[in-house]
Formats: sequence, structure tokens, C-alpha cells
Amino acid sequence: MAKIGIIGIGNMGFAILKGLLKTYEKEDIIFTDVNKERCTQITSEMGVAHRESNAQCAGQAKYVVLAVKPQYFDPVLSDIRKEVTENHVIISIAPGITTAQLKEKLGEKTRVVRAMPNTPALLGEGMTGVCYDEKDFSQEEKETIGDIFRSLGRMRIVEERLMNAVVCASGSSPAYVYMFIEALADGAVKYGLPRDAAYEMAAQTVLGSARMVLETGEHPGALKDKVCSPGGTTIEGVSALEEFGFRNAVIKAADACFKKCEKL
Repeated sequence: MAKIGIIGIGNMGFAILKGLLKTYEKEDIIFTDVNKERCTQITSEMGVAHRESNAQCAGQAKYVVLAVKPQYFDPVLSDIRKEVTENHVIISIAPGITTAQLKEKLGEKTRVVRAMPNTPALLGEGMTGVCYDEKDFSQEEKETIGDIFRSLGRMRIVEERLMNAVVCASGSSPAYVYMFIEALADGAVKYGLPRDAAYEMAAQTVLGSARMVLETGEHPGALKDKVCSPGGTTIEGVSALEEFGFRNAVIKAADACFKKCEKL
């Protein structure tokens, strides 16, 4: 019997699979997906066994990761309902679907973990918000849950009521960061920098700046102030960002993301 089964091997499911392989043996993991050709390809390339159905995957693993989009949850839950026992740990990464809704579909005694990882998990640099009722799990199970998500990068336990906010902060936001990198590079290309150099410089700057926040513990505003010399080039750029609504645009993106989570 495998330790971890992944149902759904799209972008996020594949990122989780890749992350898990940094910590777990291939034999510890199984997966399945509606695209059987993709399953065969991944098994061939990565040596991780797949199963032919959702029910088989759930029945042959203790920790079952539901890596499918919210609109496909009902048929998947119907497939696995008879396989799920009180010994299973069901891990859902779907935004907007609550623990109560999952228990309603799978049975009130089902033990559920909700998580919101992001695609940098593919490189072991993901950020995952996790929530679950601690009293429902043994110490060993809680340690395994932590191991699963730390294999993808960083994790943080939050209250379930905050899970939609996690989607805003880290689940969806890599897309915004990529847009920022692209725009920053375009600005440099405009003034003659070769595009490959512009992308490398912009991306490394984002990476280094993020590490400064995480490793120094300083407030982002304080770190920003250290770059802004009086009367210098950086404060001119910051002034332009404020003029054209940079902060407000990002906050509005979070608003839109949160509202969409509520509708799912």
C-alpha cells in the first residue's frame, strides 16, 4: 500500500508530485488522472506508479491528495466515497471548498486537511497554507502532514476561515509576480538591455528581494526605504508606481481573487 495518492496530475498535482519526490521514495507515491496517456508518460519518465481509477488510487493510499479543480470535485468524490475510511487522511487543495462540504460528501467521520500550495512547489520553493482540526489526527499523522508540505517548500498552519485569504497571498499570486517580472524586463528592454539579460536580472532581483524579507525579518517597507536614497533614482521610480496605482492594483487583484473563492 502506498503512503500518498494524488488524484489529478495537472499543473498543481504534478508540482506536488515533483516536490514529494525530494522527500519520499517513488514506491511511497501513486497517482491517477483522467488523461491516461499523461499517466503512462509520467510513470515512464519518473518511475512513479499510476492507478487506472480514482477509486483505486484512494483505496491504495493512506494520504489522498485531491488535486482537481472545484468544478470536478463532485464526480471525484462520488468515485472515492466507498473507498474512504476513518483511517484515511483526505487532503484537498481546491479553493473555496470547505471541510464541512467535503465531510458532507464523504461522510462526517472523514478526516480532512485543506491546503493551498502554489506552483513554485515544482522547485521545492512553494508556499502552502494548511488547516485541519488537530484533535482528529495522531502526532505521527500531524508530522507526516507537515513533512508532505515542507517537501514542497514552506508551510504555515492557518484557521480555515482564512483559507481564501491564503489564495490571495500565495495561491494565485505567482501569476502576478510573473507579470511584474515581465513588465520590469520590458522596461529595461525599452532602454536597450537584451531581453535574456533583462529577464535574468528581473527574476533574480525578485528572488533576492523575497529572501531579504524572509531571512532578515524586516518589514518590507523598511527594506524598501533602504533602497531609496534621498533624491535618487529609486524614489523616482517608487513615486511613479504610487502615481499609477501599483499598490491599489495589487490589492484589487486580491479583492477579485477573494470574491471568486467565495463563489466557488
